[in-house]
Amino acid sequence: MDLPSIKTSFVEVTNKLPRKPPCKIYFKNEFEQPSGSFKLRGMGYLIYKSVEKARAQGKSNIEVFCSSGGNAGLAAAYASAYYNLKCTVVLPIVSKKNVIEKLEFMGAKVIIYGKHWGEADNHLKELIKNLDNSIYPVYAHPFDDELIWQGHSQILTEIINEKQLDSFDDVKGVVCSVGGGGLYNGMIQGLNDLNSKAKVLAIETLQTPTFHETIKVGKIIHLEKIETLSNSLGSPYMSKKSFENYNLGNTKIEVLDDLDGVQGTLDLHDLFGYKVEPACGVSVATVLHRLDIIEKNFQDLKPDDIIIILVCGGSGINDEIIDFYRQLVAS
Repeated sequence: MDLPSIKTSFVEVTNKLPRKPPCKIYFKNEFEQPSGSFKLRGMGYLIYKSVEKARAQGKSNIEVFCSSGGNAGLAAAYASAYYNLKCTVVLPIVSKKNVIEKLEFMGAKVIIYGKHWGEADNHLKELIKNLDNSIYPVYAHPFDDELIWQGHSQILTEIINEKQLDSFDDVKGVVCSVGGGGLYNGMIQGLNDLNSKAKVLAIETLQTPTFHETIKVGKIIHLEKIETLSNSLGSPYMSKKSFENYNLGNTKIEVLDDLDGVQGTLDLHDLFGYKVEPACGVSVATVLHRLDIIEKNFQDLKPDDIIIILVCGGSGINDEIIDFYRQLVAS
């Protein structure tokens, strides 16, 4: 079996940015994945390995079950269709209409439940408990699974394996958005696989400061309330692995406002023509209108050093939403 994810482009954008950065800036364009985001890397790999395991046990009635803020569900639905499997996705009530329509178009059964992803996930677990014994369920957690992290790590290892760079020696940092920590864990694993000493700069928002608050108190916490424009970052808790990875000392965290993510989304669209969610825009913002974040966290950069920005994507975006964001920023 092949994996459903594809190779994505790796593009130098140094001379296309509003302000001259202190080093080379590259975009790794995960929005090019068929499901619309990086999530297909991890979700595709998890489902691939789960199907392999089930078939080795002689199981045939395999169904995929995923809870999601949107993009993990789309990745699960795409991967399920790729392997000709049934798929159920539970979404919170804040999910965007265009995401629901895309899921249904891919053939997934969509259930709307809960105020945020955590409540949707609890509902999904109850559904799985009550399944008919003839069904072999694949529980596809959107971020807290070792197979997810292994899949995401390929974003970085692909850069070398596909000769998008000859060497990783000049890479000083990787910038990624963080919600529950799946992408972040994958970046740490990818850097380890490449024997790289590059740092990870994890970006989250003031409205969903799960990682920052976890580190501040020194243990896994659960946010009681989540109200954010960056729905895809709206996880009430971090994976334990993310906490462990942070304590290795190779990570920096920055907390920006939702509106920085919105502005990043607009700037990326206007400069490059890419359509991504604010959950992605908040990372891209660090080389667009918030270059101070790069300068603060990666000091003593030389002109030939490289910072990689994970343009992680997101399907909860269209022209109508972009127009709404313009009005929001203008007000």
